[in-house]
Amino acid sequence: MKLSVFLQSWGFVQAENRLHRILLIGLLATNVITAFAALRTERTVIMIPPNLTEKVEISRQEASAQTKEAWGLFLAQLLGNVTPNTLDFVGNAISPLLSSEIHREIINAMNDQISALKIDKISTSFTPNQVYFEQETNKVFVTGQLITKGPNDKPESSFRTYEFQIAIVNYNPVVSDLNVYQGEPKTKEFLEMQKQMEASTHANP
Repeated sequence: MKLSVFLQSWGFVQAENRLHRILLIGLLATNVITAFAALRTERTVIMIPPNLTEKVEISRQEASAQTKEAWGLFLAQLLGNVTPNTLDFVGNAISPLLSSEIHREIINAMNDQISALKIDKISTSFTPNQVYFEQETNKVFVTGQLITKGPNDKPESSFRTYEFQIAIVNYNPVVSDLNVYQGEPKTKEFLEMQKQMEASTHANP
């Protein structure tokens, strides 16, 4: 082989190697960028919450109003339909869903109520008639009729509201606030009207 031909061939090989190295560096950089973007991209999970037959999308920190209403309805029915034999089950089912900020307070209150209901052998049944999610306050209101019955007592009926604040943490529902009371739901509009009425009463004794 002539030296000139050899040098030309060797130069071509070197140039080709340089090109391949550049391409490999480019591909590596692209893969790194793609992997970084994938890590930062918010993943969406599709699931079917309780009381829903259709799939809904839940992100790491948020869920639709429909999803939160479904969880609120599930929790209200769980809390509202109890017998002396199911009280412990209800407490154990609710406990993992409570946020750390309210867990001790709610569990202590539930344990006191469970003890009283067991002693008096009281059963309750709850029939919901409305579920409402308030976007401004992130609250779910579940209202309906609660029937309370003891072994020797006539059933008593009352209008009951279950109020929840439900957050989504790592795709899981977390109850950050829970209130149960008689009467209409204490929505933002209701509380503002109540505040105005109180102010009017104080202004005109």
